[in-house]
Amino acid sequence: MKILIVGSGGREHALAWKCSLSPKVEKIYCAPGNAGIAQLAELVPLKPDQFDELADFAASNEIDLTIIGMDDPLAGGIVDVFEARGLRVFGPRKRAAILEASKAFSKDLMKKYGIPTASYETFTKLEEAKEYLKKLGKFPVVLKASGLALGKGVLICEDLESALAGADAIMGEKKFGQAGDEMVVEEFLTGREVSVLTFVDGRHLKEMSSAQDYKRAGDGDTGLNTGGMGNISPNPGYTEEIRKVCQETIFQPTVDAMRQEGREFKGVIFFGLMLTEDGPKVLEYNCRFGDPEAQVVLPRMENDLIDVIEACIDGTLDQVELRFRKEICVCVVLASGGYPSSYEKGKEIHGLGAFNDKTDRFCFHAGTTEKDGKIVTNGGRVLGIAALGKDLEEARAKAYEAAGWVGFEGKYYRHDIAL
Repeated sequence: MKILIVGSGGREHALAWKCSLSPKVEKIYCAPGNAGIAQLAELVPLKPDQFDELADFAASNEIDLTIIGMDDPLAGGIVDVFEARGLRVFGPRKRAAILEASKAFSKDLMKKYGIPTASYETFTKLEEAKEYLKKLGKFPVVLKASGLALGKGVLICEDLESALAGADAIMGEKKFGQAGDEMVVEEFLTGREVSVLTFVDGRHLKEMSSAQDYKRAGDGDTGLNTGGMGNISPNPGYTEEIRKVCQETIFQPTVDAMRQEGREFKGVIFFGLMLTEDGPKVLEYNCRFGDPEAQVVLPRMENDLIDVIEACIDGTLDQVELRFRKEICVCVVLASGGYPSSYEKGKEIHGLGAFNDKTDRFCFHAGTTEKDGKIVTNGGRVLGIAALGKDLEEARAKAYEAAGWVGFEGKYYRHDIAL
């Protein structure tokens, strides 16, 4: 098989690596890819929003399967474009990708079908949102840009003053662009956060292993929200008992609700959950593999990824048994100094060869490129260093040791992942 992966981050590197292990795969292409993916795939100089050109490439190169890694192309309808050309593609159609593309839609869906989530209100006018916040009298409160904002469009506001400033930032100043045309004001939930990635074939759903994300930039969950500074899988707080509750009240009901709405979902649903005193509740849905969740879940997955993806497309996922290794996986993200605000690019990365012969430690490239024969930084999150271990302590120790093998000017990372 010839595979095309669309995207350029650590998630896409993990997908390319996992696809490369399949005996069915002969050749991998990635558009546009990065310096790490280039070691596994032929890079294609097309952007993820060039739907027609990507479909042309897939058709002319006889691509057997295209995997869409990113949220923006899914929300824009790339799957519809490929399917209209008779091309085999993995990911939800535009009508289903709204589950992530509009937080207002997903909140309304949960309310309609009784799926547990935080109480909320949605607003399209800034002044109305501010009036609501003034009358609310209950803080902290969560403000969410309704559209796609690279995982950063969520503000937790401790008091009225910061909430009003946050509303201005999202809806007035458009800090997150058009994602802030509509805003969700949500009850602040407390508890343990859990990420659960699932494969979906329109009717059936199969869980991958759970994970736990570390969103804030600094140690001790301080600083700005990022796309994710680290991850562990499985999540120690996600018990079998909680899993059964989620399956009955959240996972399958979401798949059924989407089908009921005429928005059949095929692809990956990422459930962002909060384990509250009142039981598990949905914080958000994503419509693709998480990043860096993919970097801890895929190294633990024993199945051939191609088999599972094909079952999702063909509607035969109920015949697949997902299997995961018992080892724990920990990922530490190495970022550019200044991320998620401003940061410099083009810093040479040293020490990447240390991973060449390792089977229990992985270096997934997120923001890298090749320049004058050298691999240099090209993004905020630069590398995801993942390691497998028999328990959390061993996996954590291995990941942090490996994080020291590579270096670049301005490298920074959290020191408390998996503590």
